[in-house]
Amino acid sequence: MGDEQLAAPAKQQRISQRGIATRERILDAANRLMLVRGVNATTLDDVREASQTSKSQLYRHFADKQELVRALVKYRGALVLQRERGGLERLRSFSGLVRWRNALVQANSLNNGKYGCGLGSMAVELSDQDEQSRSMLSETFAEWEKLISDGLHRMRDSGTLRQDADPEKLATGLMAALQGGYLLANAAHDVAPMEVALDMALDHIKSFLVRPSR
Repeated sequence: MGDEQLAAPAKQQRISQRGIATRERILDAANRLMLVRGVNATTLDDVREASQTSKSQLYRHFADKQELVRALVKYRGALVLQRERGGLERLRSFSGLVRWRNALVQANSLNNGKYGCGLGSMAVELSDQDEQSRSMLSETFAEWEKLISDGLHRMRDSGTLRQDADPEKLATGLMAALQGGYLLANAAHDVAPMEVALDMALDHIKSFLVRPSR
């Protein structure tokens, strides 16, 4: 009796882990497909085929496409924020901002500027279709922007930026330049517009740098 009681939880744990892995596989496939094709042009059958799951497996985790898309908004947002924390959580200098800019441009150049920002493209498609998705995207953008403004606050507090610099406004301007740059690069299939937009935003931030007296 005791052995049977110990065996049951172990079996349940294996099933649970298998279910988690299946769900992650579905989300990963949906993420890749919807980045390239867009949300509206990707069907559940497309996702099922790409994730190599059955209909019963897919519907066990997601009742319909809307539920999958909402889960994907959260999934993609977590991926983007994890990446951005790596470049922004320790931001303390203008050269750090330039390195952050270079990394984003380099990554986008691998696709010749195609597909744009994974979050921005979803915002374009979903903001007028699904209020819950729009709200989640807005919160993720706000968290991303705060990573930038926090870094600018550290620069101002350390004396790198002048005291009249407004980290929140500068972060909003930089985020707008980034998202606009992604959009223009996608339209042109060329990262050059993204580079120009980011460089102009960085030049504005640079104008607030404290220059040593001569």
